[in-house]
Amino acid sequence: MKKAPTIRDVAAAANVSVSVVSRVINEGSGPVAPATREKVVATIAELNFRPRAAARELSQGQGLTIGLVLADLTNPFFASLADRVVWEARGRGVQVVLMTTQEDSHVEAQSLATLLDRSVGGVIATPTGGNVDQWKRLQDVGVDVVFVDRSISELENVDVVSIQNNDSAATATEHLLDLGHTRIALISGPSSTSTGRARVDGYRSALERVGVQVDPDLIRGVPFRGDAGADAATALLALPDRPTALVVANTAQVQSTVRRLFQTGVRIPDELSIIVFDDNPWTQLVTPPLSVVRQPIDLLARHSVDLVVGRMGGKLPRQARTVEVQAEFVSRGSCSAPGRVLG
Repeated sequence: MKKAPTIRDVAAAANVSVSVVSRVINEGSGPVAPATREKVVATIAELNFRPRAAARELSQGQGLTIGLVLADLTNPFFASLADRVVWEARGRGVQVVLMTTQEDSHVEAQSLATLLDRSVGGVIATPTGGNVDQWKRLQDVGVDVVFVDRSISELENVDVVSIQNNDSAATATEHLLDLGHTRIALISGPSSTSTGRARVDGYRSALERVGVQVDPDLIRGVPFRGDAGADAATALLALPDRPTALVVANTAQVQSTVRRLFQTGVRIPDELSIIVFDDNPWTQLVTPPLSVVRQPIDLLARHSVDLVVGRMGGKLPRQARTVEVQAEFVSRGSCSAPGRVLG
């Protein structure tokens, strides 16, 4: 079957930019010279290009629909993010189609195909890291894409909203260094994800700045699903030279990790200081309450919705934007100066 022409095909055939074609399709979204408009309209007819339903809705001022593709709604972080994105979108008269990929690139590919069929105007997503061609296909047909929390390095022309991952991990590590710890372990996300890489980089840079040698045995990049955090904690405690502090920078594995520490009877913070990337109420209810890197979910949602709605309305410059918001470090009772060595 012959591939349907895309907005990029029209732009190339008419020798104009994609944004010019978009302005022709979405009448009233920006100025276009009469001669250029005629050329684009003729090219659209020649190629039998059919603008998306969402684009027509946009030009007519009708209600818009965006897709929200999140990694795992069993992760409290993403559940809260979904709630805030829906809230922000409703405030702008935008409907949301919610899908979850369960951290599976195959499920993600199916979700993207479904969104293409639904003719959504834009997509806010936490990508698995794969399906580069499918993401490009969405853009080729004029769907505006905003990545939140994570990004894909091969897709440079996509807006990205995230926390300052590198700085956040560095801040947590520096807090433990200031208390006197040098054997600091890190449980982070997979190295295949942008957040996993950035948080490891921040941890490493904090150690290197004060001359503490980085021990690869103390760095555990684990999947987001399952009980990999618990297993990583057990492995760290089994090291001959055990850590005296731990940063859990994988939000999906915080509960699993902390549960295992409590089950093994590790005394916090006397035997092990701990900081987690989590901001759920339970982190204040355990004994001792956990020090956390609190992610501003409301800001992540607001910026993501602002960007995708702005793109759909043709109100933003063509160049992709990266928005990094500052996370808040909250010190509680789970951190102290190094105590006696575990054993």
